Amino acid sequence: MVAARITVNGQEKPISPAAPHTTVLDFLRERGLTGTKEGCAEGECGACSVLVARPGVNKPTDWVAVNACLVPVAALDGQEIVTSEGLATAGEPGMPPTLHPVQEEMAVRGGSQCGYCTPGFVCSMAAEYYRPDRCAHADSADTTDAEHGPNGFDLHALSGNLCRCTGYRPIRDAAFAVGAPTDEDPLARRREQSPPAPVATEYAQDDSAFLRKSTLAETLRLLRERPDAVVVAGSTDWGVEVNIRSRRADCVVAIDRLPELRELRVESDRIEIGAALTLTEIERRLDGEVPLLAELFPQFASRLIRNGATLGGNLGTGSPIGDSPPVLLALEASLVLADADGEREVPLADYFTGYRQSVRRPGELIRSVRIPLPLSPIVAFHKIAKRRFDDISSVAVAFALDIEDGIVRKARIGLGGVAATPIRALATEAALEGRPWSAQTVEGAAQALQAQGTPMNDHRASAEYRSAMLGQSLLKLYAQTTEAVSS
Repeated sequence: MVAARITVNGQEKPISPAAPHTTVLDFLRERGLTGTKEGCAEGECGACSVLVARPGVNKPTDWVAVNACLVPVAALDGQEIVTSEGLATAGEPGMPPTLHPVQEEMAVRGGSQCGYCTPGFVCSMAAEYYRPDRCAHADSADTTDAEHGPNGFDLHALSGNLCRCTGYRPIRDAAFAVGAPTDEDPLARRREQSPPAPVATEYAQDDSAFLRKSTLAETLRLLRERPDAVVVAGSTDWGVEVNIRSRRADCVVAIDRLPELRELRVESDRIEIGAALTLTEIERRLDGEVPLLAELFPQFASRLIRNGATLGGNLGTGSPIGDSPPVLLALEASLVLADADGEREVPLADYFTGYRQSVRRPGELIRSVRIPLPLSPIVAFHKIAKRRFDDISSVAVAFALDIEDGIVRKARIGLGGVAATPIRALATEAALEGRPWSAQTVEGAAQALQAQGTPMNDHRASAEYRSAMLGQSLLKLYAQTTEAVSS
């Protein structure tokens, strides 16, 4: 087995002697690259963001910004990253380096005061700067709102970065001022070449190990031997456990680069999404083809998290407040579960069995998510949270309705945050189906929806508030869709 190594700002570095649980953030800082900062240690502030070379959607390579505080450095064995220090271009001997265009704009437009968050903003901004189709949308009609600049810059790229002294206006001004990468830009040219291929990793120290196999079959055999192993993809959940709760694992198994888990196929009767595709990859590959997922993505954490998080991980944790389960329940999705003996398909409605529990057996992985076609035409995802973006939901409601000639022919409603598991609102669906899409029907169904689940009181919301929001969510959908249906 080749020694684990990582390329940082063009220089290859051995990962040893870092412990298997060491994050990219700590690895970099221990080697003097202190531009990468630790703010929250749970992927909320973006001070730690770095660029990773990943398979591209429109070009061979995309520069993707991720939270270095969450990713184990062993997970980037054989991979290539760029930090804020690596963005500038070296000058002549004795001369200072030339600032990168995003660094230059942040400087001249007053986008930095204390500077603690600045390197993270710069890396997230650079990822958007190098997005291949950004300039194609410049000055188009769909980029005239406050969240998109005339240069095609999408401010959601910075949704995972926090600043508490500069203020966001000058940072936005800097983002909206950057132009297109030049032909001489080395990081722009790098996009034309393939990213580093995934490598098998066996990185062990003392009694702990970080392992990555080359194929799904090898991984499933390993999990049969080590059913106690922690399985990670983007590590957006496990990374928090390591940092905040000081959890350690004897064995961590990475599945994020397994080709069998990274397929996306659109067939005549279904869409199949690999469990290890990141949410950003799914969003850009589907490009709005599943409207309910398109509504989910901007409300799921931040771009930094979506660049690492996967549907498999969000479902695998079994959290009752995960954002994707209500949407996938409304889409009548099923999961393909795989182990060393074979595969089985389980409807998502039958997958969850209790708080953070499921029918998944030891040694079994979520291989893919299947969404049946055709899709219902009336859809909505309502996330009730204290912040508009980058927050945990108090209540999440997903709707998928078929309405023909003013009659609800089919209703599927997924709920999160109101029970020990994500659930289907079966009683509400029954109260809608076969009835007119009218104020009277909706008011009665809203009362049924308000009684669904077993909401609890906690620091995010009271049980009464959660119940009230369920009913209001259906009334809101009716108000939003009445004109569209009648026309």
